[in-house]
Amino acid sequence: MRQLLKKPWLPYVFPFVLFLLLTELARLLPDWSHVLYIIKTMIVGALLWFWRREYATDISPKLSSHECLQAVFSGLLVLIIWIVPKEYLLQLSGHSGFDPFAFGWSSAGTKGLIAVRLLGAAIVVPVMEELFWRSFLLRYLINPNFRTVPLGSFSWFSFISVSILFGLEHHRIIVGIIAGVIYNLLLIRQKKLSGCILAHGVTNLGLGIYVLITESWMFW
Repeated sequence: MRQLLKKPWLPYVFPFVLFLLLTELARLLPDWSHVLYIIKTMIVGALLWFWRREYATDISPKLSSHECLQAVFSGLLVLIIWIVPKEYLLQLSGHSGFDPFAFGWSSAGTKGLIAVRLLGAAIVVPVMEELFWRSFLLRYLINPNFRTVPLGSFSWFSFISVSILFGLEHHRIIVGIIAGVIYNLLLIRQKKLSGCILAHGVTNLGLGIYVLITESWMFW
């Protein structure tokens, strides 16, 4: 057990795997999906904070104003692609989305649930996923001793594999793969994970706002 806790990949992999397991549990227990979302957001957020020193060198490089604009543009591009009418793009069946008004909570409780959902989608999920996909796995597939591989290093195998797997993680498969390609390209261009986190956060926050305005719960 002590050896496992010392593995360099653990802080990158464990929060992601735990988040996926709790997401799957929410699918099995739909009446508890709102509570489970709050729980997984808090637990994974706490884990990311606990291991923050492990990620310091990955996230610390600051973005220039030009790099920030690149990241925001990339995030908005993914957002636009994501909300293309679902009839045109392959997606997994059985995804009904997340309607925060469907659980019978009070107005204040529902607003709190929406706030947690937006916070999780715009901050916790981008940090967790970018650490796993583009800081860990993209480099691990180049060299298992991934910390020796500079951020933004390229190989066709790692690039294609991560793009496809990133798409398969989402119920909109094709759009997910395209998003994975865009985020990968952004990292290769900037060599800074913070740009990918910003882009991913812009996508998820924009999607959340779109969902709330249009009540298109299927995107949540």
